Amino acid sequence: MPSLLPSKPAVYIKTYGCQMNERDSDHVAQTLAARGYRLTSDETDADVILLNTCSVRDMAEQKAIGKMGMLQKLRKKRPHLVFGYLGCMAQSRGAELVESAVPVDLVVGTQKFHRVADYVDDLLRKRLEALIDDQRLAIVDTDEEPDSQNTIREHTLREAQTSAFVSIMQGCNMHCTFCIVPSTRGAERSRPIGEIVDEVRGLVARGVKEVTLLGQIVNLYGRHEFAKVDGKSPFVQLLDAVHDVPGLERLRFTSPHPIGYRDDLVDALERLPRLMEHVHLPLQSGSNAILKRMHRAYTREQFLRLVEKLRAAREGIAITTDIIVGFPGETDEDFAATRALVEEIQFDNAFVFRYSPRRDTPAATMDGQLPEAVKDARNQELLDVVNAAARRKLADCVGRRMEILCEGASRYNPDRLTGRTRTNKIVVFEGDPRHVGQVMDVRITEARNFTLYGDPAIL
Repeated sequence: MPSLLPSKPAVYIKTYGCQMNERDSDHVAQTLAARGYRLTSDETDADVILLNTCSVRDMAEQKAIGKMGMLQKLRKKRPHLVFGYLGCMAQSRGAELVESAVPVDLVVGTQKFHRVADYVDDLLRKRLEALIDDQRLAIVDTDEEPDSQNTIREHTLREAQTSAFVSIMQGCNMHCTFCIVPSTRGAERSRPIGEIVDEVRGLVARGVKEVTLLGQIVNLYGRHEFAKVDGKSPFVQLLDAVHDVPGLERLRFTSPHPIGYRDDLVDALERLPRLMEHVHLPLQSGSNAILKRMHRAYTREQFLRLVEKLRAAREGIAITTDIIVGFPGETDEDFAATRALVEEIQFDNAFVFRYSPRRDTPAATMDGQLPEAVKDARNQELLDVVNAAARRKLADCVGRRMEILCEGASRYNPDRLTGRTRTNKIVVFEGDPRHVGQVMDVRITEARNFTLYGDPAIL
């Protein structure tokens, strides 16, 4: 049988969900590129199609399944095509995805991304050699693997890429009643500080100026593996070590949990100048009754005190959040408490989600499941509050001189450049290609559609 492939088979990877998924996809792409595969953004050109999936909400799963269904028609012209699911939905559903109405060849869970290249090689070779005739040959690997947290290291960097994500841990032990992550990502396990620092040094040597440390509950990093030193948690020890990497200009982290903000971390935000003044602080609800049902381990009063401590520690700090509306049992009074707290805090931005039941989570079987119409109405009402605060925050920036890291061409206007402020706000401005990769000041002239516009303050 003559080969159906070019000398470098093409791989199309589409990612759903969080920054952790983006980082996992980047790792898979790099390992495949190292094997001689060509990465493509055109699914019709691909010999291998991989969807890295999310299970946090039902909509994310349905999008991935729908996309895979649409892609099946490509096999008519390219019968050797290998289709695969990776990530959280793959971990949760496993072998049932092979037998579903939209069957696939490969299902790889969250602890086996480093195995994907081997599995793709095997499946593609067997298809090309016609070893399977009309029968399906599928590989499903959702088993746990010791030390899998140490395998996500490779990076695919674009030309002049200025920022990168670094995975520092996997898993979560918090067991919030609405969340499927502990079952899809497993228990908390962290990488050694030295290995993370070496990875950051390598990125800086390749031109990266900003690093974001990633973890499911990033500020609980290392609490089971490493000891406190001089009163500092393992996470703060890591921040100190990464902060001191020569050539690194900016440091961020996501996504934390409120209970991980001990005094040493608040102090780090005050004393580390390259640690950006932006924290993502998931609230989830402003009702103590709902927080208890969610198993969030803090109260609205404790959350508010934490916000006050963070704002006292770093002037101008930006605080963003996640909020779930329509959680089982949420009354009008519970929702009103959430709205009131959101109005009081005035977040810089927020992701507001309608509660979505997830399989095998306690909340899915709780009494008091709410109608979708109620969830939709509360979602829109809270979004209006959040968006009004976000617009006020942006308007306050107009006329100010702000530091940005120029990331490259604007997504929507390639004739302009874009960058992010220290508080993680997007700025679009007229500039020169030499500005890409520079940390520079811009003068903000306008705020529009959740974006700032400005002019370089120093040419």
